[in-house]
Parts: sequence; structure tokens; C-alpha cells
Amino acid sequence: MAEVLHHDNHGHDGHHEHDDTDLTVFGFWTYLMSDLILFGSLFIAFAVLSSHIPPGTPSAKDLFGDSLGFVLTETFALLISSVTFGFAVLASYKKNVNQVIAWLFVTFLFGATFIGMEIYEFHHLAFHYEYVNSLGETIHGAGPTTSAFLSAYFTLVGTHGIHVTSGLVWMIVLMVQIKKYGLTLPNMRRLACLSLFWHFLDIVWICVFSVVYLMGVL
Repeated sequence: MAEVLHHDNHGHDGHHEHDDTDLTVFGFWTYLMSDLILFGSLFIAFAVLSSHIPPGTPSAKDLFGDSLGFVLTETFALLISSVTFGFAVLASYKKNVNQVIAWLFVTFLFGATFIGMEIYEFHHLAFHYEYVNSLGETIHGAGPTTSAFLSAYFTLVGTHGIHVTSGLVWMIVLMVQIKKYGLTLPNMRRLACLSLFWHFLDIVWICVFSVVYLMGVL
């Protein structure tokens, strides 16, 4: 009788864990869909406002024409981080804790490089970029208040940067949890969700790079 009860309780626990996984994955997909709506709205706003460039203010070609190589390097850093995250997931299937943590750390380094380059780019544009306005005056800095185009640019790219930063914080927390508790079912679930989030941000950035930078320069 005791064995039967033990078996039933074990089966109930397994069913409960399965339900939790399904609910977590469903909830996270719902979150990603809401994020998709957010970025879609920001892309639409950028498309509408990108042509609102008052005379004497810099256009996308002026701003990004000479720095496209820098942004391309930034893009490769994020794309490589997506590949290294994939290696972390593969290592988790083999239950290799050290490899998972190592690949997550490499992913973190590439992601941090991306954010560092983006902060540098924002700082350079907002405080050090020089242009001559319609009155012939030399202006230092092209920030979000310079034009509607730059407001849309800083909002779109900045929102993506905030998401990447939150992903990096999540990554640190997950590395600590995996180091402490191992590759438990909850940690595997968190790793899967973070993987979806990170790859989603990669796809969004490819769209940002294509629409904002490439189309702006061409």
C-alpha cells in the first residue's frame, strides 16, 4: 500500500512539474508576443518620423555613413553571442554544468561588448558629433531633441539596448543558480526561456541594422 502511495505521489509530482513547464513556456511566449508588438510599433514610428529632418540637422547618411563598419562590428558581436548561447544549450543537454557556465560567460562577454559599443555610439552622437546648422553655426551633439528622426532613432535602438542589458543581468543570475544548484528542471526551463529571449533580440537587431543603418545610408 505504501509503495502504491509513493508511486502515485511521484507521478503526481512529475505531472505537476510538466504543467509548470508548459505554463512557463506559454507565459514566456506571451511576453515575447507583447515585445514583438512593442518593437513593431517602434519600427512604424521610426518609418514615419525618419523623413522628418529639419533643414540644417544631420540625416541618417550624415550620421552613419562613416560609422557603418563600427555598427557592423557591433552586429557581429551580438550574432556571435547567439551562436555561443546555442553551444550553452547543447552542453545543457549533456548535463555538463561547467561547459554551460563557460559558454554563458562567453555569451555574456559578447553581449557586454555589444552594449559597450552602443553606449559609446550614443555618447558620441549626443555629445561629440559636430554639424553645421542652417544658420552656419557649428553645433556639438546630435541628441534625441535635435529632430523627430533622432528621437525615433534613440527610442528604437535604446529600447533594444535596454532589453539586451536586462538579458545580461538575467544571464548572470542564471549562471549563479546553475553553479549553485546544477542543471535542475527549473534551471533548464530558465535557460530555455533566456535562449528564446536572446535569439529574439538578435532577430530584432538584424531588423534594426537593416532598416535604420543600411537603408539610412543607402
